[in-house]
Amino acid sequence: QVQLVESGGGSVQAGGSLRLSCVASEYIGRMPCLSWLRQRPGKQREAVAAIYTEGGSKIYADSVKGRFTISQDSAKNALYLQMDSLKPEDTAIYYCAADPFGLGNPVDMYWGQGTQVTVSS
Repeated sequence: QVQLVESGGGSVQAGGSLRLSCVASEYIGRMPCLSWLRQRPGKQREAVAAIYTEGGSKIYADSVKGRFTISQDSAKNALYLQMDSLKPEDTAIYYCAADPFGLGNPVDMYWGQGTQVTVSS
């Protein structure tokens, strides 16, 4: 059972930056897809960014394109989310997830406990 632990959340003013980290209990470089998702107040959970480990392609939600950057460090079993130009609407609990099959089925995925990001105007 892979355990994921996020850190780096906090409170920041609009326009600021935060870097989220997610450290896994074992090697996750073999997982087809690693991703960050968030749940904003009163909203459903949504995908923010994902990296496909074979090939290294990355995808982003339209709402964060150009502001957020996902990256991984396989040697450290870590996944990162650099968040720049933060907006109040980015306020959410952010989760990292590892998809062992690359099928996007939340039931199959490993999840972290979440880290709160609060952006004030």
